[in-house]
Amino acid sequence: MSAPRLPGVYVIRSRGEVVYVGMAGERSGNGLMGRLARYHSGKAAASGFGEAALDRALADAVFVRCRLAELESGRTLRAVGWAKAAIAACEPELSWTVTPDRETALVLETAVVDGLRSAGVTLWNR
Repeated sequence: MSAPRLPGVYVIRSRGEVVYVGMAGERSGNGLMGRLARYHSGKAAASGFGEAALDRALADAVFVRCRLAELESGRTLRAVGWAKAAIAACEPELSWTVTPDRETALVLETAVVDGLRSAGVTLWNR
């Protein structure tokens, strides 16, 4: 992944539909790259897009049957593995824009979420 280490806002599409909008601040100097890398690694299973993708996957009988078949064949996955599989299952496409700082990213994220929701887009954001 080659996202910038700067603050910004990211948009995630699943199968062409916008499903999630998030922001990344200056977190340990890693900005967007740090936040998106946590999703890619499966380590964000309890927050943001990682949690939303896992929630949807666990409500999908096909996804759960596939994981059950893996378990029954002796292949076990840790929680991170389940989260990575859930994220991969939604075929995410990422785009982002850099902002000067965390505060600007937060304002932009709110504006994008509000604009999409007012246009009738159903986001996975809580």
